Parts: sequence; C-alpha cells; structure tokens
Amino acid sequence: MSLGGNARTPSVPTLPQGETVARYDTYLAAQRAVDHLADKQFAVQNVTIVGTDLQMVERVLTRLSYPRVALGGFVSGAWFGLFVGLLFSLLSTDGQGLLLPAIIIGGGFGMLFSVISYALTRGRRDFTSSSQIVAAHYAVLCSGDLASQARALLAEVGGVVTGWPAAPTTPPATTEPPAPPTV
Repeated sequence: MSLGGNARTPSVPTLPQGETVARYDTYLAAQRAVDHLADKQFAVQNVTIVGTDLQMVERVLTRLSYPRVALGGFVSGAWFGLFVGLLFSLLSTDGQGLLLPAIIIGGGFGMLFSVISYALTRGRRDFTSSSQIVAAHYAVLCSGDLASQARALLAEVGGVVTGWPAAPTTPPATTEPPAPPTV
C-alpha cells in the first residue's frame, strides 16, 4: 500500500520488471520480506511482489432457504428504512413519528423483493459464497542493479533464489542407443 503518488506505477497494465530475488508460498511471507528490506534501509521503491499461478477461490458460506432469504431481505430493507426515516426526521418538524414506520415498511419491501428474486432463481444457486483471487506463490522482484544487495539482505529471512522460475530439468543424455524391443 502506498501513501502518496508512486512515480513508477505504470498507467497501463504492464509486466513487472526486475530479477526474482526471493520466492514465498504466502503473501504475508513476501510482505515480511519487503518489510525486512525496508527496516534495513533498502530502496524498496525498486521492489515488486508478484503473485503467480493465480486461482479464483470461491468459499461456500451457507445454504440458502426461504426463511434465511426473507430475514436477510428484511434486515437490509430495515437499514434502508432507517436511513429514509432519519432523513425525514431531520428535514421535517414532526418527523419523529416516521422513524419506526419507515423501518418496518423498508424491511417489508426488502423481504418481499428478496423472496421474489430468490424464487425466480428456481434453485439454481441455493448458497452464498465469498470469492477471492489467490496466488500459489509470490515472487519478490528487484531491479537488476540492486538484486544482489536485496538477496544478501533477504538471506537473513529466507526465500532467496538465484533464478526463478527454474529452468526445466532434462534427463542426462546417454551415449548408448536404446535397446530394440524384444518380440
């Protein structure tokens, strides 16, 4: 998170630049590594955290039913009714008596609309969920001229790599030709 305009943040989507100096399995570990660099007076404006192998994760929270949908609709409608009732009470000289009816009417309409919209889904999505994008790994990149200094400082907290992603390994070449198949 930045506390001001960052001059190096591109205005259009671009690939990150720099060498991979460390790799971590969690964002918090990568964040701690950059915090460690900041504590050591490293120029952290040359550092980027890049999440790789992104996945969309949807966690199911609860099963929906008509009573649960009705209660949720009533509560959200009541909040809107409270807001409207407060506006009327502030703008009217005799608005004090409007607060409770506004809450009840708002709750009733919220319940009605949520039950109708739930009925129109016809059971196609009978659950609520929360979605987020997560990465399998987090790489800490640094500009090339400061990469060796960053690696040296991050060696204290682990995660340092010399080259990532690693080149795929190939089996060693053999000098003997393969044996012919036997019949």
